[in-house]
Amino acid sequence: MTIDFIKTSLYFLNALIFNFCIAFYLMSALQWYSYKFKRIIFHYHKPLWHLYFLAIPYLLFLIFPLYSLPYFIFIHTAFLYFWNKKIDKKLVFTAKIKIFFLFVFIFSILFSILSWKFSFLFNFLSLPFALFALKIYEILQAGYFKRKAKTKIFSNKNLKIILITASFGKTSIKNFLYELLKDDFITYKTPRSVNTLMGIVKDINENLVAHTQIYIAEAGARNKGDILEITRFLEPQICIIGEIGNAHLEYFKNRENIKNTKLEALNSKRLQKAFLHTSTGKKSNEFIELYDEKLLKVHSTLEGLKFQMLLKEKEQDFECKILGAFNAENLCVCVLCASFLGVENSKIQKQMSQIKSVEHRLELISKEPKFIIDDGFNGNFKGMSASYELCKHYKGRKILVTPGIVEVNEEENIKLCKIINECFDLAIITASINAEIFKNELKIQTLILKNKAELVETLAQYTQNGDLILFSNDAPSYL
Repeated sequence: MTIDFIKTSLYFLNALIFNFCIAFYLMSALQWYSYKFKRIIFHYHKPLWHLYFLAIPYLLFLIFPLYSLPYFIFIHTAFLYFWNKKIDKKLVFTAKIKIFFLFVFIFSILFSILSWKFSFLFNFLSLPFALFALKIYEILQAGYFKRKAKTKIFSNKNLKIILITASFGKTSIKNFLYELLKDDFITYKTPRSVNTLMGIVKDINENLVAHTQIYIAEAGARNKGDILEITRFLEPQICIIGEIGNAHLEYFKNRENIKNTKLEALNSKRLQKAFLHTSTGKKSNEFIELYDEKLLKVHSTLEGLKFQMLLKEKEQDFECKILGAFNAENLCVCVLCASFLGVENSKIQKQMSQIKSVEHRLELISKEPKFIIDDGFNGNFKGMSASYELCKHYKGRKILVTPGIVEVNEEENIKLCKIINECFDLAIITASINAEIFKNELKIQTLILKNKAELVETLAQYTQNGDLILFSNDAPSYL
């Protein structure tokens, strides 16, 4: 075995480990931020991680293309391993990720050969080429699956599609509406928080049965045109546009852009009826109904929700075990939509009384020995502040566990702090993103955790039987 052969083998091994380490971190970050490079460059919440896992490895490999092998084997991979073990949102090895790593392997070998023969700089082309190959693969794959899904939904002549979008509350509206319709129609809804075009396409191809009568789809957006793309694909007959707020403001820059993006849902060629929140700025007409104007009275307690609304010009009362006054608007639009589809009022009232909380949205976990409410998926000012006011009336100690609101301007969290001061005895802050604001604005006892792993121990130490604990919003560790 010659010295040259050993050097070549070590060089190839080093290049492979280097590329795989970079690829692992890069794809983890991209998966958190919906595979948008712009977001991990300009909106990344842990920039020091880019230094540790991108800048330093690239610099070392650039200076020591052969002799940095011990660092990558013994130090960097160990660092990456413990980092991955600590974070709560680990890389999910989907088919897309597996294909990407296959491309990384192929291009690492190819460019290592070219680097050894010509210039070691060729090695830095492995990841760009792997990403480019993945993009081509995705475009071809997406075209095929979109055509397949489009054929499937348009071959079902009896299928009505309901598209739901909003700054917040989309998933709750979707789940509530499903409960009101499921006994009268063969109804299917997108699972969990699936709300992107390709997520919807995948869901249709894999889960939508041929004889479905109602398909309820949730549409989310991070950029202008996202809702329009989904609308043109689905061409829904019914559209629900919920309240327009400041969610994802850092991407849309201003509220007007958010509103215009959500209103893209009205561009369906088959639109028969649209239920809109007044915050959309639209006026009522033969196609558009402003649903929050139909609400007359709302009474919310820790036992449930009662509200009165106008339905077909008559006052109707509804009652359910859902928590949170803000949910009256979400339920109101569901009642209007179900009624438009022909469900009798008596049936709606019966179904309403049986609706359960959506998982992680003001979900009552227990009343004893501690009163625990999970509101981990509620991340907007209106919903969070309403849940705090709800807790205010609890007679025992009240503990809040939250990272605050993310992807909004600073003023939103400052306003939230004022309400927290009025409603809680202790606030446990679980993310660094808003830590400074809470430190400056909160007047109650405040604990700021270095990482979420400390939460269980902190709750055991600072809470007691009889306390109310509200888990409000849930930020992953990369925030």
